[in-house]
Amino acid sequence: MSDFDRNLATARAGYRTDQVAIDAGLRAHMIRVYNYMTAGVALTGLVAWLAYQAAGGTAIQIAGGQISGLTTFGQAIFSGPLMWVFILAPLGLVFLISFGINRLSVGTALGLFFLYAGLLGLSLSFIFLAYTGQSITQVFFISAATFGAMSLWGYTTQRDLTGMGSFMFMGLIGIIIASLVNMFLQSGPLGWAISVIGVLVFVGLTAYDTQRIKEMYSVQDDGTVAGRKAVMGALSLYLDFINLFLMMLRIFGDRR
Repeated sequence: MSDFDRNLATARAGYRTDQVAIDAGLRAHMIRVYNYMTAGVALTGLVAWLAYQAAGGTAIQIAGGQISGLTTFGQAIFSGPLMWVFILAPLGLVFLISFGINRLSVGTALGLFFLYAGLLGLSLSFIFLAYTGQSITQVFFISAATFGAMSLWGYTTQRDLTGMGSFMFMGLIGIIIASLVNMFLQSGPLGWAISVIGVLVFVGLTAYDTQRIKEMYSVQDDGTVAGRKAVMGALSLYLDFINLFLMMLRIFGDRR
């Protein structure tokens, strides 16, 4: 009987040791994901601000729908053909990372992620033309708080969010289609509705993606596999945050 008790205690101790190792590994993995994601957001914001300054900064004036005071660089990124390069190049990089992740080294995948974040910063520099700096700052912190709360819920909830994720993905497809249609209609009410629905969709996707990233973690992953998962997780959360911020900015931002 005493041998049985000792064996049971040993088994339980081994279980607790394994569980602690898994928890510590998962915590380190999630911190790595969030660090990559945060660095990407910071790079996007920095590049967007620097691009706006290089485009003319406070010298840029907007009156009657016309923009004046742009530098040569500003004309290139806001109205020239180069504008389309900055718009389409990030999209191409997302597909490259997503579909080629299993063939990329961790360093290459991470480098492409930061390249994507930088290029997106160039294309997002237009927000400084459209909105006041104060409202951009306010909406950023509101978006960050919302993102943090939903990501924390997605990490801690015991509820399976797979069904919600599928529903949110369908909503995302609807937003994309509606946005393309509104490019031709130029409807204000439709644009506002797209933004409101977009906030709900990306709030839900933030929770779902956080849970998915958590569940994808495996203590048996080697350094390469774990690194790839961290980059892909960071990319998913980065896209959730950026889109949530843009949707909220359309609703709450003060236009210049």
